Amino acid sequence: MAHSTNVDPNTPLEYQSSIGRLNIFGFWIFLGAEVALFATIFATYFSLKGGTAGGPLPSELFDLKNTIIMTLLLLISSFTSGLSINEMRRKNVKAMLIWLIITLLFGAGFLYMEITEFIHLVHEGAALSTNAFWSSFYILTGTHGLHVTLGIGWIILVMFQVLKRGLNPDTAKKIFISSLYWHFLDFVWIFVFTSVYLLGMVG
Repeated sequence: MAHSTNVDPNTPLEYQSSIGRLNIFGFWIFLGAEVALFATIFATYFSLKGGTAGGPLPSELFDLKNTIIMTLLLLISSFTSGLSINEMRRKNVKAMLIWLIITLLFGAGFLYMEITEFIHLVHEGAALSTNAFWSSFYILTGTHGLHVTLGIGWIILVMFQVLKRGLNPDTAKKIFISSLYWHFLDFVWIFVFTSVYLLGMVG
């Protein structure tokens, strides 16, 4: 492993190795691919959103209060994820792990509400196969929800690595990258909230 020499003590822990810097750069490229994936799904959604024949309209079933709570849960989890990175850079492992656990709890709360919403929608006659709109709705929100699930599992695995190996440039890099991923999911959800839910409620 090639580590950089004469590391500036002010350099964040996750950037203190050349491998760490390369991995973080590579992850930004990966996020670019993820942006392309979601852009394609959004494009599909917008091309199919008018196909509501044969099923209930989104304006009849979407619950603004429920969606706002889901959005707040994800926004707050993004904030607590940022706090965990701040504690990581202060090398306060205990506080970092506490903020990560809080982040995961908010993320789990979001998933619970999303799954509950899906069950309610299907019960009301808005299933994946109902029409083009609901098919594209479930593909978009389901893909995001799957990413949130993967994000939760990823953060848990990295937390166990920190507990086992301690906080070092390698584990710090993994915590930082998982936090970037979590912020990205929050970013995508803002677009889902505005373009799917808000526009669906007035459409």
